Amino acid sequence: MNKSMAKELPRKSTVEIAKVSIVAALYVVVTVVLAVISFGAIQLRLSEMFNYLALYHKRYVLAVTLGVVFANFLSPTWFLDVPIGGIATFLVLILCRAVTRKIENEILRLVFTAVIFALSMFTVAGQLAILLDFPFFYTWLTVGIGELLSMTIGGIVIYFVSKKIDLTK
Repeated sequence: MNKSMAKELPRKSTVEIAKVSIVAALYVVVTVVLAVISFGAIQLRLSEMFNYLALYHKRYVLAVTLGVVFANFLSPTWFLDVPIGGIATFLVLILCRAVTRKIENEILRLVFTAVIFALSMFTVAGQLAILLDFPFFYTWLTVGIGELLSMTIGGIVIYFVSKKIDLTK
């Protein structure tokens, strides 16, 4: 390894850590600022827009997962929401990357991701059914609709951001 390559490695890893940290922090900040609508059986967690970043670069799978874990410490059901929400987010982000990998149309990739995330809200419904005795299917429906709405709004934002900023770098 030559000297220029050796100097580039630490700089590159520092930039990667910074990008992951910034996205995780943004997820937490947006969730906290909008906490009144970010938790519960009817929720509109606008920070979910950051889920789309994982479609552009794999580093954002970790970034968003960390953001969810830290934000979920504010949840009234945090003791289940932190591990289950974190694991579910990680798995669904991986699934979305795999499902949309060969789709060329960016808008179609965003739509598939929104639908997958909305359907994945059974994890939130299950937690609320177990802990707070909420009706599972009705809660899945309401949380799923909130997720679909959040992802739709977020998808529009991320789509236009992606036209100005190269999110793949």
